[in-house]
Amino acid sequence: MNNRGFTLLEVIIVLFLISLIMGLTTLYFANALPTSKFNAAARELAATIRYARTLALIKGKFQTLNIDLDAKKYGIEGRGDKSLDSGTTITVLDPSAGEVRNGIYHVYFEPSGGVEGGTIVLASGKKQISIGLDPVVGSVVIK
Repeated sequence: MNNRGFTLLEVIIVLFLISLIMGLTTLYFANALPTSKFNAAARELAATIRYARTLALIKGKFQTLNIDLDAKKYGIEGRGDKSLDSGTTITVLDPSAGEVRNGIYHVYFEPSGGVEGGTIVLASGKKQISIGLDPVVGSVVIK
């Protein structure tokens, strides 16, 4: 007798292994998504800072980046605001005022390329990203 095909036990074992692998990958991607969104938000804020500096250099006029710490919004003055995720907290470490957690914080970009502002800290859960601003040359450093 020539039997071809799979036994019921073999089919059940393969289906079990496939569902186990799918379950593990789903857990991995479910945990990776919030971290990716958080990293993207930090990169977008850093890009907005660089854009404000570039506008100040090109136009030869001061540009202001407004950061609303209570509403978790930020944007270049006169160009609209962008919102951060509700689970993200934002604070600013100002060289003269110390740690700022409330209100609206202004970062000023000079036509010469300099910047007046502190280090912006984004936090979400256990993850924290600092966006440092060089006051002389206006460079942005993400840590």
